[in-house]
Amino acid sequence: MKKTGIPFRTAGAGVAAACLALALTGCAGLDATAPSAVRAEPAPTAQAARFGTVDCREAKCVALTFDAGPSENSPRLLDILKEKQVPATFFLLGKGHIEKYPQLVARMADEGHEVASHTWDHKILTELEPPEIREELERPNREIERLTGRRPTLMRPPQGRTDDTVHEVCRELGLAEVLWTVTAKDYTTEDPALIQRRVLARTERDGIILLHDIYAGTVPAVPGIIDALKERGYVFVTVPQLLAPGKAEPGKVYR
Repeated sequence: MKKTGIPFRTAGAGVAAACLALALTGCAGLDATAPSAVRAEPAPTAQAARFGTVDCREAKCVALTFDAGPSENSPRLLDILKEKQVPATFFLLGKGHIEKYPQLVARMADEGHEVASHTWDHKILTELEPPEIREELERPNREIERLTGRRPTLMRPPQGRTDDTVHEVCRELGLAEVLWTVTAKDYTTEDPALIQRRVLARTERDGIILLHDIYAGTVPAVPGIIDALKERGYVFVTVPQLLAPGKAEPGKVYR
């Protein structure tokens, strides 16, 4: 899934170049909003009751997120999350994933996970024109809504590359962009112990952890990651729960 060395379009080239250099850290040079800042904003009372009993203003919360599925590894991952009673946020790909494993998309939603978009075909959005960006985002949204009954409100741009044009299209489509603060670089290794060490070394409060259940070493690393972070006092939540009682705003970037 890792794609590098792709030329950028002229518009937003400065931001895109920065994102290429910082792709592994969620495009840290962008003007992104932290979860704590969202929680501090006034929110409608109806929204505050939606995300269960965890209050991340008090609890030490962390969000576990998985990109580029579903895959043949997803059933085992879902079994682990169910056993450990941990919710996650799944940023799903359309081509070869949603279309191949529709029953897993439905299962993710049924078991309380947040189901979001990682585009249809993993195209680099900063290289596309607005109609192409819309198509990359609308196709998975339609399929996810058909399979789960709920239209996604979150997306993650491939490689974390985004710019003002992407923000505007996301705003039109009612989507907020979610990057990450922790990556295991699990595309570089099949060693679950190394993946676990990488995550544990960087996770802090309000962390958004990026993993990929498409890689062989990732799912076996998940139980150890969960157990170790729970021992450190972390509470696992979905991305919307991490922001509650605030709410992600379409067209904005969060990390």
